[in-house]
Amino acid sequence: MLIWRLVLGVLLVSVLVGLAWLDYDSPRPGLWLSPLAFLGSFLGAGELVRLFESNAKLYESDSATGQPRHITPTRYVVATGALITVVISFAPLFYPTRGEAVASAGWTAIGLALSVLMAIVVEMARYQQPGIATIRLSQSVLAIAYSGGLMGFVVQLRLITGGRWGEEGRWGLLALLSVVAITKCNDTGAYFSGKFFGKHKMTPILSPGKTWEGAAGGMALGLLGGFLVLGPVAERLGCVSEKGPVAWVVGVGLYSVAMVLAAVGGDLAISLLKRDAGLKNSSSWLPGFGGVLDLLDSIIFAAPIAYVLWVTQLVGP
Repeated sequence: MLIWRLVLGVLLVSVLVGLAWLDYDSPRPGLWLSPLAFLGSFLGAGELVRLFESNAKLYESDSATGQPRHITPTRYVVATGALITVVISFAPLFYPTRGEAVASAGWTAIGLALSVLMAIVVEMARYQQPGIATIRLSQSVLAIAYSGGLMGFVVQLRLITGGRWGEEGRWGLLALLSVVAITKCNDTGAYFSGKFFGKHKMTPILSPGKTWEGAAGGMALGLLGGFLVLGPVAERLGCVSEKGPVAWVVGVGLYSVAMVLAAVGGDLAISLLKRDAGLKNSSSWLPGFGGVLDLLDSIIFAAPIAYVLWVTQLVGP
């Protein structure tokens, strides 16, 4: 298991670094990285539906026929909604915003709203009996928001400058890489610290494998990753902050802590859904990691928080 985790981890990092290098000075920021966003949201949507389906045995059968009621959302509805949200999030590439960065995030909100409307229309067309549509629609909206809406903010981090490219656009690449680096450093630190030193369980019922010792190791490595990516790596990208030394250290420190806490929250969030479904992993796509959601949970959960901190300039230029 550990060997698979290391091998696949190195492979995934290599792919990300390669695409980031191609995306570095691309006239369309994020274009080279877009396949990862599309694939992640599409597969993540399918995994969420799988989690919902595994709960079918917990639902009561139809009182009239005694047969199980089909109350889980349709995969194509959730996957389509997630993809619509992510695709529309890339709109600033073709319609650069001329104002505050928050205007760019509006595209993600538009995509999410349209996807929810689509899910409602589908349920209207499928309606046959009471007691099903509301549950199915609620699950659809949750899955679309989780796999599409949160991924949309990962896209917005790359487009933090409103879709502009060149030296200004490189800050978006740095913002994205900072979230990936800090959250994955946290995951790595927590895994090995918990494996070798873990004794005190953090959440015995929700996620029995997580320990406070692992959380401490994750925080330490996450902080290290934050200062490395926003320091030496930022300079290599040509992103030099104008903040004073004290302001920079405080900003990066607070930002890194926020990302680590968000990463822990994301991990526990998917643990909640898996635990409720009675499953250990969201799928078996990635040996050593589990499913796509098991890999992306910390990143997508941290992305909206990171976006707010970059827009409010806790970190950045």
